[in-house]
Amino acid sequence: MKRLEKEMLALPLLTQEQLRERWQQLTKQVAPNVPLPLLRRLVAQRLQERYLGALPVLVVRELERGASPGSTVLRKAPSPTLTPGTRLVREWNGKTIAVEVRDEGFVWEDRSYRSLSQIAKDVTGAHWSGPRFFGLARGS
Repeated sequence: MKRLEKEMLALPLLTQEQLRERWQQLTKQVAPNVPLPLLRRLVAQRLQERYLGALPVLVVRELERGASPGSTVLRKAPSPTLTPGTRLVREWNGKTIAVEVRDEGFVWEDRSYRSLSQIAKDVTGAHWSGPRFFGLARGS
């Protein structure tokens, strides 16, 4: 068994004091005052970095930028803007669903709706995200 694997398998068996000592050996710093499960994960990360290499500096910088308040890096892309006159077409159980976008909402089968989700629910009988149902938003 590789040395890294042995060390990783041993981590759950270490006491908090042993983990704090291992952290100090790996980082030359005092261990942070965090709960035991988190300290175990932090030590595991440092071990992996030691044996496998750390993330490149550019990647770390980008992650830090994405985690900073006000950052737009990790936000979802905006939904497409639907202009009046646009037709959304979707096939569901062999039936073609065609919805027209209007200034005041949407029209399907000569009925007005305020949201695509209302239409998706009427079509499927179940709650759906309307934008997702019509392919305007990716599922998560």
